[in-house]
Amino acid sequence: MVKKTFPEAMARIYHNVFVCRVCKSKMRADPAKVKLGKVKCRKCGSRALRVKHKPL
Repeated sequence: MVKKTFPEAMARIYHNVFVCRVCKSKMRADPAKVKLGKVKCRKCGSRALRVKHKPL
């Protein structure tokens, strides 16, 4: 039986959350700023970020 996921929980966990490709730390940021390269990782200073993957 598949668990029901609530839209509020999905928004809280995945909306505007990015993961650093270098140190794998998570942060919340505006997608437009990430695309322009204005956001950097708090931990290592890298600008290589990706969207947090959703499970299938």
